[in-house]
Amino acid sequence: MGSRLFTSISRNKFILLACIILAAYLLPYYILGEHTHIRVHDNMDSNIVWYQLLAEHGPIFTMEDTELPQAINGLPRSTLPSAFDAVVWLYVWFEPMTAYTISQTIMRIGAFIGMYLLLSRFVFKGKKQQLITAGSALCFAMLPYWPSGVLSIAGLPLALYLFLTIRKYGWNTPKRHWLVLLLIPFFSNFVLSFVFFIGVMGIFWLLDWYRRKQPNWPWFTAMCAMTGIYIIKNYLLIISMFFDEGFTSHREEMDLGYNTFERTYELAWENFLYGLTHDEAHQAYIIVPLVLGAMLILAWKNIPPKRLLTLFIVNLILATWYAFWYWEGMRVLKDNFMIANTFNFARIHFLDPAIWYIAFALALSVLWRHVKWGPVFAALLIAMQAYNLFGLQEEFKYSSYGMPTFAEFYSEELFQEMEEYIGEEQSEYRVVSIGMHPTIAQFNGFYTLDTYNNSFPLEYKHKFREVIAGELDKNPTLENYFDDWGGRLYMYVAEHGKDYLFTKDRSEPIEQLDINTDALKNLGGDYILSAVPISNYQELGLVHEETFENAESPWKIRLYRIS
Repeated sequence: MGSRLFTSISRNKFILLACIILAAYLLPYYILGEHTHIRVHDNMDSNIVWYQLLAEHGPIFTMEDTELPQAINGLPRSTLPSAFDAVVWLYVWFEPMTAYTISQTIMRIGAFIGMYLLLSRFVFKGKKQQLITAGSALCFAMLPYWPSGVLSIAGLPLALYLFLTIRKYGWNTPKRHWLVLLLIPFFSNFVLSFVFFIGVMGIFWLLDWYRRKQPNWPWFTAMCAMTGIYIIKNYLLIISMFFDEGFTSHREEMDLGYNTFERTYELAWENFLYGLTHDEAHQAYIIVPLVLGAMLILAWKNIPPKRLLTLFIVNLILATWYAFWYWEGMRVLKDNFMIANTFNFARIHFLDPAIWYIAFALALSVLWRHVKWGPVFAALLIAMQAYNLFGLQEEFKYSSYGMPTFAEFYSEELFQEMEEYIGEEQSEYRVVSIGMHPTIAQFNGFYTLDTYNNSFPLEYKHKFREVIAGELDKNPTLENYFDDWGGRLYMYVAEHGKDYLFTKDRSEPIEQLDINTDALKNLGGDYILSAVPISNYQELGLVHEETFENAESPWKIRLYRIS
């Protein structure tokens, strides 16, 4: 028994080591809990609160696009995650930080298993490359993914592995593979990445049909089944779009993409080398030079670098497409076809990270087989990439930036003091925030007139603009940001720009705030929660009620009442 165990550990030592490192990567979430530093952008300022809003106030299930009064006097239900989004139920069953930790764990484990299986079963096809397959999978699993995406990007290798398995074994594919394939949609986002992934699978299916002279119906069934689940998952959005009068979304007025050709060229290279905040593969300093070096080695050996070159060119094309989507020349398409203006086709670049790490593994294999001391160099490169990515774990990264922890960001005790001071039911009054994200107030049960959401009524955006028009006039960058995109309905301050984290150590006063308090009052506004003093508050018809702070919170909030 002991001998078999030792043999098994010895044979799978690199997998075991990778699992230990990945467990250490996840450990801060489990040890620190709410005192963990996690990402603010597109995370604590939005998605976490959207999930919590549904978990606490609902409705989770509904066949009508009802309104949630907690935001903007009625946020359409269809703009929030579906009842068939598995992460919603994590927030129903657990406390927010616990739900977040579980979703992070699912993301990382799914990324590791998927990439390892894809590399070991289909890329290297049984060759003894466990150091490379386990090491590459570990690095892929530690990428700084957008947290709320869960398997949207991290799960792509797993989905590809399942499709290739179904292609190979057809109807004889083990049932567990089908089960996992059908579970992925509940933990991923269709419009973010999987619409493109399934589209690519469809192209491969057609090419496969052409080569084999007969269609692979199990593969086709897998595509249809996955698409069908995504349709069911997004049923409320589909009903509101096609079977209900619904509302006109602010996205109808989105007007993005005026980059010059020179800026487009620069953006293509930036995306190719560094990616975006949601899909960073950290490829610039190790992976890209390694891939280029591996292709040169193969060329020197008179071996065509077909697979490496193909992956390299594909990512170059995706980066170029992403950049050209925002080129001013694309306005012809966007101005004439509404879907091109409201749907972001540039998101196909979210396939990049998986492609880079397949290329990473292939390049390491070239080094291993064709260079003296190649295995040593391969191990060192894996260790260097893993070390760099481990240091980007949220706790390490955001604590070094001086960002607030989960508990500090939402500061529940501080907001409870404020709620008790006001002394009314939270549903009886409306607030807006200055110098901090409005979702902080939402998380603490306040009904806000400002928000950050993917979609909301265009009519409300126009009304809200009247409130902040004076500040937008003073800052053309903010004005364009609000008018051309507008996903953040914030109480913008010209001198603050896009900075919304004015903690109590950054409490420089606003000397001249130009907002329309009459327009704010017409929206139902009663209070302003400001993280900084407003010098001209009396001129605006505001009454400074009280200032709230405590030792545990990074905020010092001034409560102004609209008289």
